[in-house]
Amino acid sequence: MNKLLGFFFTLSLLIQTQAQSSDKETIHTTIDNWHMAATEANFENYFGLLSEDAVFIGTDAAEVWNKRDFMTFSKPYFDKGKAWDFKPIQRNIYLDPSKEIAWFDELLDTWMQLCRGSGVLKKENGEWKIAHYVLSLTIPNEEIDPVIALKKERDSTYRKGLIKQ
Repeated sequence: MNKLLGFFFTLSLLIQTQAQSSDKETIHTTIDNWHMAATEANFENYFGLLSEDAVFIGTDAAEVWNKRDFMTFSKPYFDKGKAWDFKPIQRNIYLDPSKEIAWFDELLDTWMQLCRGSGVLKKENGEWKIAHYVLSLTIPNEEIDPVIALKKERDSTYRKGLIKQ
């Protein structure tokens, strides 16, 4: 009896591991397809991979877009046939125990050089959709001082336009 219970326990763990692997592979593919849709300027595919309540946060402090506003902002770029081209270099994916929510971080090769993307996906009708994405510039620690100086020079003026009082 103990061997039979052990067998079923091991089988259960194996099935869970395979399901998690399958979800992670599907999530990798979803994110890769999303990036490729931007590279190909495929508006429908790009925004079709976002959840209806998606948020995109860009590198500029003013860039916090809901899906509708991000679509409006992005449409002229896609219409010209040139959106953006982010090539994943490395990615980590994590799943919550329910396997309905996932989060990730990735390093990207972009026109801005090395960037970091991070985001959250959720299952909608059995499909993984990107619900939240943050794009960040990476700055080597030894190069941060000139960046801080530039930000000090510009941020006080910039904040006045961002912070509503």
